[in-house]
Amino acid sequence: MSDANGRFGNSADLFDSRLGPGGRAGVLLPDGPQIDPLKITLDQPDDFDGWRDAARELVMAGVPPMSVVWQVRGEDGELFGSEGAVPPPSGEPMFSVPKPFIDMAKAAICHSDPQRFALLYVLLWKLKANRRALDDRADPLVDRLEKLAKEVRRDAHKMHAFVRFREVAEEGDTRFVAFFEPDHHIARREAGFFVRRFSTMRWSILSPEVSIHWDPATDTLSEGPGASRSDAPDGDPLEETWRTYYSSIFNPARLKVKAMLKEMPKKYWHNMPETSLVAPLIAGARARELEMIERAQANLPQAEAPRPGGNIEGAWAALREEAKGCTRCDLHRCATQTVFGEGPLNPRIFFVGEQPGDQEDLAGRPFVGPAGQLFDAALEKVGIDRSTTYVTNAVKHFKFVLRGKQRIHSRPDTAEIDACRWWQEQERAIIRPPLTVALGATAARSLTGKTLTISKVRDAPLTLADGSECWVTVHPSFLLRIPEEARRREERARFVEDLERIRDRAAALA
Repeated sequence: MSDANGRFGNSADLFDSRLGPGGRAGVLLPDGPQIDPLKITLDQPDDFDGWRDAARELVMAGVPPMSVVWQVRGEDGELFGSEGAVPPPSGEPMFSVPKPFIDMAKAAICHSDPQRFALLYVLLWKLKANRRALDDRADPLVDRLEKLAKEVRRDAHKMHAFVRFREVAEEGDTRFVAFFEPDHHIARREAGFFVRRFSTMRWSILSPEVSIHWDPATDTLSEGPGASRSDAPDGDPLEETWRTYYSSIFNPARLKVKAMLKEMPKKYWHNMPETSLVAPLIAGARARELEMIERAQANLPQAEAPRPGGNIEGAWAALREEAKGCTRCDLHRCATQTVFGEGPLNPRIFFVGEQPGDQEDLAGRPFVGPAGQLFDAALEKVGIDRSTTYVTNAVKHFKFVLRGKQRIHSRPDTAEIDACRWWQEQERAIIRPPLTVALGATAARSLTGKTLTISKVRDAPLTLADGSECWVTVHPSFLLRIPEEARRREERARFVEDLERIRDRAAALA
């Protein structure tokens, strides 16, 4: 294996390589005889470690690319070449390869191209003579390998987006099972992503090549033989929630069928509950779009005119129902319940706090404890009716530490904020508020994806990814924790000033 710096054995000679299908080639050494290539067999089609170990030995022995044939154990077809021991090392010193080569190789080796192992060895051989060979983007070899790596990463992105777990009762326990058919050998590579995202779920991802299983009780990731779509369950009760949500947010005015099919090819539709609605939604899209235009031209009041996406009440209700079973992080284990957002779905102001407190956790509603009472008083002082605003939290479960019988608030960490960010993003995607307010640093991170210093961003709006405005101020609980009376009055007055500015800005955007 290479070491942490990507060092491989060195050799002085460099030979050209002309590869045929499967990486098979003969080699004609300069002024020498034709040599039967050496066959290297790897255990798996995504066996980076096996390739790296073999490549290290080969390059240290001075074996040029045209003298090697690569194959995967168990794959059909015999390649030209013979099994044999790798020649002994030439005794030359180690050499290093740039880290981007290792990163590219780990991705490209998962591609379905049968030449990938041989191509990577050719590039490794080039790097042996010229450590900057990877910087030559005009080199067809570098370009081809970069494309292979990019296609693998795109396939991984689709796996992250399109895997749908179905709940299955199993020996008194529950397992979540999904089937996914990737274009490349990525199931093992992406297993860690699903472990991190669904760390508390007992799940299996089935694919034609390999099945991946995660058991949180034993903290074990294992694999089994490949499976077919018929081995996966057909559905579960939660899928009706997905269908309601998807149909509610579908926007006929923004429909681009070609772009949709490019991003979500039909091969994935069999495994996704919401895609059963795609065909009828597309078929009726033009009629729904014309209805929206006619109502707009009729100059109907805004409250009566249908919003793009249709039934936002249904979409919001479906989202709230799904959030009740959220297990994206471990906070659900100790909290009483999910505390979802509340308020009208056409607010001028969308407030985002940090997380529920003790009283919010018990009541199931945001901002009803001491911080909520201070928040309500400040809103009333500046003339903002809370019932016209939408209020939610960046994190939907109460995080606390026990001190005797008392539950003491504990600030959520970055992983918990990021895990829960999806819910807040979906709330905003349904409601589409013109102005969003981050109450505290946790909310600011959830909304922007960045760690911000409130004092540096407090006096001017930020622009969120959807183009809307976001204002940042302190969380009301911060005001409750200030011990000095004079400073507490000063900070509360400034909080009220922030709300006045937000009130005026919301009125201007209306």
